[in-house]
Amino acid sequence: MVLILILVYIVRTGLNYTLVTEEIFPESNLPSSFFDINYIVDVIIGELYVISFVTAIKFVVEWFLEKKKNENLAKLQLSTELKYLRTQIQPHFFFNTLNNLYALTLQKSDNAPKLVIKLSELMQYVLYDIDGSKTNLLNEISHINNYIDIERLRFDDRVEVEMDITGNLEDVYVPPLLLLSFVENCFKHGMKGCDKLKLKMSFEVLNTGYLEVTLINNFNPNLPYEENRGIGNENAKRRLYLMFSKNFVLDSKIEGDIYKLYLKIPIS
Repeated sequence: MVLILILVYIVRTGLNYTLVTEEIFPESNLPSSFFDINYIVDVIIGELYVISFVTAIKFVVEWFLEKKKNENLAKLQLSTELKYLRTQIQPHFFFNTLNNLYALTLQKSDNAPKLVIKLSELMQYVLYDIDGSKTNLLNEISHINNYIDIERLRFDDRVEVEMDITGNLEDVYVPPLLLLSFVENCFKHGMKGCDKLKLKMSFEVLNTGYLEVTLINNFNPNLPYEENRGIGNENAKRRLYLMFSKNFVLDSKIEGDIYKLYLKIPIS
C-alpha cells in the first residue's frame, strides 16, 4: 500500500507539474515544491479516500454475491436433504408391503385392492407430489393415515393408533415427509419385540404462530442398543435447522418402554 501511494503521488504530481502547472499546490497560498510535505499529505489523504470508497463498494458487491451463493447452496442442501429423507421411507417397507399384497392376492382377500390403492397413493406422494420445501399439513396427515392404514392391513389388530388434532390446520405448512418419517420410525421400532404397537399422535396449532406435534409409542427396551439407536433424529434436526435456523424445538426421550417425541415449529 505504501509503495502504491508513493508511485501514485510521483506519477500524479509529475504529470500535473509537467502538463498543467508548476504551481502544484495553489490552494495552500504558500510556496510549494515537488516534495512539499503538506501536498504529500493532501494527495495521500485523497487517494486513501478513493481507495476506501472503492474497497467498500467491492466488499458490498462481494457480500451480496456471497449471500446469494449461500442462499443457493442452502436451497440445494434443502433439496438434497429432502431427497435423502425420501429414502428414509425405507425400501424394506415397500418390499414387505408388496409381499403382503402377494399373500393377500393368493388368499383372494378383499383387503388386496385396498392395499394397492393405499400403497399407490403413498408412493405417488413420496416420489412425485412433493416439489417444494413445505407442504400443507392436512396433506401430510392424510398420507400419514395412508401409511397407518397400510400397516394395519399388514399387521391386522397389532396396530393401535390415536390421533388428536386441535386448531385450524388448513393454512399450516410443514417440511414434507418430516412427520411421516417420524411415524415410520415409530412403526419400525415399536413393532420389534412387541405384541402390539400403541401410538398416540397430537397436532396442535398455537395462537403464538407455532405448531406442536407429539408422538408417543411403546417399544421393547430389551433389544440391543444398536437396534434402538435408529430412533435418533439427527437428520431431521439438520433439516429443521436449515429451514428455521434455531426457531424450533425437537426433543425426544425414553421413559421405560415408552418413546416420546416433541416437535415445535413456526407456521408463518
